[in-house]
Amino acid sequence: MNAQNVRHPAERRRAARRQTGRVTADHYFSAEPAAPEVRGEIEFNVAGRDYRLTVASGVFSAGRLDPGTAVLLRKADLPTAGVTGTFLDLGCGYGPIACVLASEAPGAVVHAVDVNSRARELTALNAATLGLAGRVRVEAPDEVPAGVTFDEIWSNPPTHVGKAELRAIMERWLPRLTPEGVAWLVINRHLGGDSLHAWLVENGWEVERVASQKGFRVLKVAAKTS
Repeated sequence: MNAQNVRHPAERRRAARRQTGRVTADHYFSAEPAAPEVRGEIEFNVAGRDYRLTVASGVFSAGRLDPGTAVLLRKADLPTAGVTGTFLDLGCGYGPIACVLASEAPGAVVHAVDVNSRARELTALNAATLGLAGRVRVEAPDEVPAGVTFDEIWSNPPTHVGKAELRAIMERWLPRLTPEGVAWLVINRHLGGDSLHAWLVENGWEVERVASQKGFRVLKVAAKTS
C-alpha cells in the first residue's frame, strides 16, 4: 500500500464528516451554510418533558443534543411555569434551549438568536411544531431591537471562534441583562471555560460556577452593579 494513501484515524473521520455533510465549524459559524441540507430528527428529555426537534447538516450538533447543552439544561435553574420576562437564547442552533425555555415558562418571551440562517429556519420550525411560535422570536443578531433587555440569557457559546471573538460576544450581549438579570453559560473546560470565568470576573461581572460535569463548566453570571 502506498504510504501516501494511509490516513490517521482522526484524519479519516474528518474526511468522512466532509463527505457526509455533517457539522463542522466552517459550516455552523457561517451565515449561509454551504453544506447540502440533510434533515433529520433528534429526541431528548428535559425536566420530564419529551422533545422531538428537526435538525439539519450545517447546523451545530445536528446529530444529537450537544453534551454541553444537555449539561446546561440539567444543571442550570430552568424557569418555572410562573416566571415571566424576556429571555435570550444566544447561538440558538436549531432551538433546543429556546424551545425548553418557552415550554417551561409559558409567560416568557424568548429571543432565539443565531448568525446561521439555516439554524434560524430550524428554530422557527421547531417552535411552531411545539406551539411556541408566538413566544419564540427568531432573529439574526443585528435584528434584535436595540432597546430590548433580558431577564435571562442562556448560551452554549461558540468557543471554536477563538478567545477574542468569544469575549466580543460576551461584551456585546451581557450588558443587555436587566439589573436583576442572570446569564447561564456552559463552556467546555478544555476550550477556555476557566479562562472565560476569570476574564468575566476581571471585567466586573459576578460569576458563580454552579456545576462542573463531563468536562463542562456551568457559569451563572449576574449583571454588573455599577
